[in-house]
Formats: sequence, C-alpha cells, structure tokens
Amino acid sequence: MDGCLEASLSPLSIPEYVLGCSGRRMPLLGFGTAASPPVGSQLTKTAILQAIELGYRHFDTASLYGTEQPLGEAILEAIAVGLIKSRDELFITSKLWCSDAHGELVLPALQRSLKNLRLEHLDLYLIHWPVSSKPGIYEFPIKREDFLAMDFKAVWKAMEDCQRLGLTKSIGVSNFSCKKLGDILAFAKIPPAVNQVELNPLWQQKKLREFCKANGILLTAYAPLGAQGTIWGSNRVLECELLKEIAKQKGKTVAQICLRWAYEQGIGILVKSFNKDRMKSNLEIFNWSLSQEDVKKINDIPQSRLCSGQDYISKYGPFNTTQELWDGEI
Repeated sequence: MDGCLEASLSPLSIPEYVLGCSGRRMPLLGFGTAASPPVGSQLTKTAILQAIELGYRHFDTASLYGTEQPLGEAILEAIAVGLIKSRDELFITSKLWCSDAHGELVLPALQRSLKNLRLEHLDLYLIHWPVSSKPGIYEFPIKREDFLAMDFKAVWKAMEDCQRLGLTKSIGVSNFSCKKLGDILAFAKIPPAVNQVELNPLWQQKKLREFCKANGILLTAYAPLGAQGTIWGSNRVLECELLKEIAKQKGKTVAQICLRWAYEQGIGILVKSFNKDRMKSNLEIFNWSLSQEDVKKINDIPQSRLCSGQDYISKYGPFNTTQELWDGEI
C-alpha cells in the first residue's frame, strides 16, 4: 500500500496519513486559507496563528489565494513566540496556478511560492486545476480566450523534478477526475500522492474515492461543509435536514457530523473558518464516532456537485462543457 493511516494519534490528537513515495506524515485535518471574497493579510495571519495555537498543523494555500505571504509570516511568528519549535512541525501545501501550468514554468512558480512563504520546501505541491492558461497573466476568473490545453506529460515531469530537487516532499493534483488521474498515472514515474476535490455528504465522489483508494492516492476534501459564505458556496450542506437530525441525536453540530463522516471514509479534510470557536469545534471530531445506521443514512443522501467548474469552461476549449471538465463525473 502506497500510503497508510497511522493508528497512533499525534500529541495533538489529529490522525496522520503517511503519503506514498515521500513517507511524509500528513495531518488528516488541515486548515484552509482561501477566502472568497478575499480578506486582508493581517486577518489571515491572525487566524493562522490562532489555528496553530489550537493545534492545527496542516495549512493549505495557493498562489491564487494571495495567502502564501501571511502564512509565511505566521509561521515565523509562531516559532518566535514558542507556539511551535520549528517549521518541521507543520505540513504546508500550495498549488500551481493555471498560467504557470507549463513545463518550463513549474519550477519558477514553486520557487516564487517558497519565497512568499519564506520556506525552503513545501510538504505538498498540487496542480490546482487540470487546465493551463496564457503564461504571465495572474487573474481569476481567467478570460475565456486565455485557456489552453495542459501538456500533462510536461507539467507532471516538472512536478516530479521539483520533488527530486527537494523543493517539495510530495506532489499531487486538485480537481482531477478519474480519467484525468488515469492519464497522469499512465506515464508518471512518481504517482500523485493526493487529489484535492470538492467533497461533502451532498457530493460524496464515490467513484473517485474508489479509484483513488485503488491507486494509493489520498483524496482530500475542500468545501467539506459546502463553502457557505463564499461567492460560489452554499448553505445546503449545513441546512440539510437529515444531517441536522443526526447532529441533534448525537449532541454535535452539523459541521462536526460532516467532518466526522469524511474522516471515517478515509478522506483528508480541509476546514476554513477564521472564527476561533468554530476552529476549535472543527477539531473536536476524533473522540467519538457515527453509528452504522448514521453512515448509511448519510451515504443515501441525493448527490449533486456544488462547484460546477463553470469558470474553467470556454467555447475556445480545451473544455467546452462541464461534462468534458469532469469527464461525466457530475
């Protein structure tokens, strides 16, 4: 098996998963830093410091988010004030943006991220979306005419080179379907360690979960609570009547039910809240469990994708429809 769930818990009681190839231990509950709409650097830095103080050790950023710099500042301050002894206590993930998803631009992009973070290496570097765009233009949404088909072979080889150079301990992808993962696996010398995707009780990604498990890839969930409060998110997960009913019976919050369900499915989880009480509540999911009946009820919830990927569809290609982007997994 390329990776495994550690039976023992860390001192902070967040279980870890040993990633294949690198052997790096990844905390299965991580703290996301994407804010939509964006918030100021100081607010982001303060929230990260609070998260470290509460016990979070896995932090997820991306060049697109604009949060690499405040995360880097927070890490330095956390060491300076004694919240952690060294950077090695943390697991840091960042992502390659579409305009840098070209073979010759991957290494420079990672080096910029490391400079922003003031780090010598990442623990995990991901291809953010399975599409490229015109080099040198950093914007979102991407202009429809600026999209380009990604040269998967060239980009993945460059990602592998980044790992071999020690600039990242592991590499992976985000928003990849089974088919697109299969395309990478067909020629990869270092297989993807992680695929980060939208996943929650209302979009359970069962086919993708089975594919990733069979290929030793850890599936990690963003929007595990439905991304309420973001431009693209919804309150439909937290307002789900079935989840409310289970939460009431167990004396837990709906958010805790969602996170515990994902954890019990063997999925990595990224939570994003800058509210200290919710940050703390999101950590309190490891000393209890759902019943088999609860899990069956959750597994039977009608499914629909929230993040359609419409922003990555263009009449100019490479993906003209969401069907093409997700290869029918919608």
